[in-house]
Amino acid sequence: MVQTVLNKAVGAKYASILRTWIPNLVGWGTAGGVALVHFTDWRVILDYVPYIKGKFSNDE
Repeated sequence: MVQTVLNKAVGAKYASILRTWIPNLVGWGTAGGVALVHFTDWRVILDYVPYIKGKFSNDE
């Protein structure tokens, strides 16, 4: 079903090209997310992770 909607929206040729790029886009997105956490204040972002949030509760 998704394939037919995608084929109608962009065409069969571009749908097949997009399918080959998806793993590459996922990899770059993951690397970008890790870089964002690394180069920003990582504590602010990791406070939303439940397990890690408790480790910093005494640190003020």
